[in-house]
Amino acid sequence: MTTCCDSRAAGEAVMAIDAEDLARMCKALGHPARVQLLKYLSAYGACYFGNLAEVLPLAASTISQHITVLKDAGLICGSSDEQRVCYCVNPERLAQLKALIGGL
Repeated sequence: MTTCCDSRAAGEAVMAIDAEDLARMCKALGHPARVQLLKYLSAYGACYFGNLAEVLPLAASTISQHITVLKDAGLICGSSDEQRVCYCVNPERLAQLKALIGGL
């Protein structure tokens, strides 16, 4: 009887995973506030920072720190107009995260 640990195909799939990249994205999602921000942006599309400050009962500076972590991991993008910054999910990066997790 073989188990999934004995399967050569399973071992090959694990080798294909970029462990550092997956760890970086998972670390970015390691706080409930960041998960909620990403979920909100996924559901509502683009959003200005002021609106994000209303999503969670946290200080704007704390939300800003969480956004920075998500941006550094590439999970969200930000663009600014004259006076406001608009954030949205990076769909390619989110798809990559899903694929990497699916490859575990």
